[in-house]
Order: sequence, then C-alpha cells, then structure tokens
Amino acid sequence: MNYDYLCQLRNNHPAWRLLTLDNAPLIAGFLHHVFIRPNKRAIRQRELVAALDDYLYDLRLSYGEKLYPRPAREYLDTWAHADYAFLRKYYPPQEDEAEYDLSAATEKALEWLNSLREKQFVGTESRLLTIFELLRNLVHETEKNAETRIAELSKRKAEIEEEILRLQAGDAPLSLPSSTQVKERFFQIEETARHLLSDFRQVEANFRQLDQKTRERIALADKPKAELLAEIFGEQDAISLSDQGRSFEAFWTFLMSLERREELQALLAQALELPEISVITKDRWLADYRFHLSEAGEKVQRTAAQLVEQLRRFLDSQMWLENKRIAELVRDIEKHALTIKHNPPKETGFATLPEPKIDITLPFTRSLFSPPRKIRMTATAPLLGESEFSADALFNQHYVDEDLLLGQIARILSEKGQASLSDIVEKYPVTRGMAEIVTYINLANRDEKSTINETQRQQIPWFDAEGRQRYTDIPLVIFTR
Repeated sequence: MNYDYLCQLRNNHPAWRLLTLDNAPLIAGFLHHVFIRPNKRAIRQRELVAALDDYLYDLRLSYGEKLYPRPAREYLDTWAHADYAFLRKYYPPQEDEAEYDLSAATEKALEWLNSLREKQFVGTESRLLTIFELLRNLVHETEKNAETRIAELSKRKAEIEEEILRLQAGDAPLSLPSSTQVKERFFQIEETARHLLSDFRQVEANFRQLDQKTRERIALADKPKAELLAEIFGEQDAISLSDQGRSFEAFWTFLMSLERREELQALLAQALELPEISVITKDRWLADYRFHLSEAGEKVQRTAAQLVEQLRRFLDSQMWLENKRIAELVRDIEKHALTIKHNPPKETGFATLPEPKIDITLPFTRSLFSPPRKIRMTATAPLLGESEFSADALFNQHYVDEDLLLGQIARILSEKGQASLSDIVEKYPVTRGMAEIVTYINLANRDEKSTINETQRQQIPWFDAEGRQRYTDIPLVIFTR
C-alpha cells in the first residue's frame, strides 16, 4: 500500500470518492437507512424516490429549507452515474421500471463508517477463542497421519465422557459463560453475519463484471464462433473452479439443505431468547437471517444465470446472421440466372455437365427374393372380446385443481416464507394420488423462486384407491415466497 497505489485509489475508487464529498452525510445516512438497516437487496425507483423525498423533508424541517434543494430523482440519478457509482441502476428482465441496488464499494464505505461508532466494549476473548478453534480445526482436518487423528479424537471423546459422568454424578456445577462472555460472543456473531451479507454484493459484482466482459468480447469478436465460445466457457469454468466459486457453491449447497436451515433457525431463535441478549438487542433481524441469506444467494445465482442467457442470445444471433447470408447468396444467384436467361453468353463452354455413366449393379449384390405374404380376408364379422379385468377405472378419472394447490402453497408461505413439499402435504394431505404430487412438482418447475434439489430426496405420503397409505420418493422440492 504505497503512495502511488493510494493516489490511484483516491482518484478512482467510489468508496473514497463518497467519503470526500460535501454531502457525504446525506448519501451515507440515507443509503444506510433504506438498504443496510432493513437489509434490502434492491428497491424500485418509485419507492426509492419517495423514501428520499421523506428523508429530505425531515432534514429541511430540522436544518432549514435551503438544505439540499434539488429534487430527489436528480440526486439518485447523480449517485447512479458512472462518475460516482454509489448506486447501480438497472432494469429487471421484462420490467419497465428501474431498480436501484447498492454497489459493493458503497457498502464497504458504509461498513467502515459504522465501525467508527464507539462500541460498548471490544470483545477480545471471543475472537481469541475463535482463532484458536479455527486453528485447531485446520490442523486437525489437514492431518494426514491416521494414528495422530485417532489419538486426537480419542482425547476429545475422553473429555466429553468425563464431563458427562461429572454432570450425572452432580459432582461439579455447570461451567456456564458469564453475562459479559455471552454478550461478547453474540456481538461477534452479529458482526460476522452482517459481513457475510455485505460480501454477497462483492460476489455479485464479480459475476456481473464477468458478464460485462463477455458482452464486450462478443460485440468486438472477429474470431470463429467455435473458438470464441471455447474461450468464454473456459473462463466460466475457471470462475466456477476458483476459490471464490467453490466457496459460493459450498455455501449454496449448505443453504439448500433443509436440515441445516432448520438447525440454523433454531439456534438463532434460542440465542435471541437468552436473557442477556433479549435485554441488549431490539433489532431482531437475525431471526429472519436465513431468509436474508436465501435472498442474497438467489440474487447472485440470477446474476450468474445472465451470463448463460447472454451466450444463448449470441448463438441465436449468429445463427440468424448465417441464415441471412445464405438468403442473400440465393438471391444473388437468382438475379444472375435471370440476367443470363435474357442475354445468354455467346461463347461456348460457359456451362458443363458431367459425362453420362452406366450404373452397374453386380448380380451378387442383390438380396434373395422373398415372396410377399398374402392375407386372406373372410366375410365373418369380428367378435367382441371379453376382458379379464374391470375397465371402470378408465371412466372414473379425477381432476387436479391447480388453483387449489397454489392457494395452499400461498397460505403456507405466508406463515413461513419458505416450505418444502413435505411441509405442505403435512398440513394439506394428498387427496388425488400421484397426479396431485406430479402437479406440485410441475408448479415448482414453472416457478422461478422454487427449487428442485436432485441431490436430496423426500418421502411424500398418499392414499391409493383402496385406502392404503403409500409413500413416493421424489427430489427435494422447496417453495419460496
């Protein structure tokens, strides 16, 4: 971090540019109020303009009418301009109203400003314990000697069994952490959770930068289509196999596990109910932390999917250009043919035909003769057969009402925000057999917010026509609000 690097950072980085502006308190305070505090990933333009109007109105009441006289829309357009890049203004697919989102640099600036606040106390013990625990796990998990790992696990096992025996015998009291230690560890958990959410904007920005480079390369490409696609897919594979790509893939796999999400939700609920924590915190945003993670991860996934969509459009446009060129060549040939038709060339030999050849077929290459089979037809009328089973089931088909299933899904999501198919059928049992289960899967497949995880399975109960309960093994289906 030398002098030249800091000069370049001061001139080009949006976070530094924000902190040096005269109206930095307005920008930082408003963006923290509408994005960071409620943890919103994107806000529609109409809603954000109204929020800024209210914010400016409160400031003018307190500090005078001449404070920040420009309209709210002009401020937002300036902050989203490429010269500032405090906000990112974009249009969602198939939408005509713009949306705003914080840039990764702006979130870093707000995070740094928030860290300047005087804390109640600086937690040192919890951080040291975290470092110690991470180091121990790192050394233990990377140990290649099986005997050493067995010895370490046996030592932990002996310590746990000894503690269990002491508790059963009542010889030693429970070694509970003090009130200070509980608060210190909770503050560290809260700080780490906020850092994780802010990191998602940087991950999304990295994927968006890759998408921008891909668009520029396609626009300026003069290479063959196959060679260009090989380079683009190679870079995409490099991103997926990088440390950041692998880490995000592991995070998404963890988040898609219903068991892990429920465990995370249960642990957060228990932590927030602790007496030491319930007294010091009023903002219970951690209670919905798994929904915040899902929303942030889903937005990163959508950004990565835009790259694939751009490649598909490139292939479609290339195919259209090739077809257009073929059509132009055909029209040129037709024009030349009409010109020659009315003004044939005088010289001979302007067109040639291949010489006639005899088509020789060897006798032994022919297949043996097989006389055709003759079918004898009689005048006897056909007899109707008698089936050995009842055909009444063919005429007793039932109808699965999709609107009814959508209403059941909506009622569950209004309570939980996210639910698996097993949660839905637990409250609304299957009454139409396998057809109803297939309809649920079809609804999830058509919904962009729903997920079908092929790597995990779930058992769905249903009753057959004879009233016997059966179970169907299907992939994990998750509906999201």
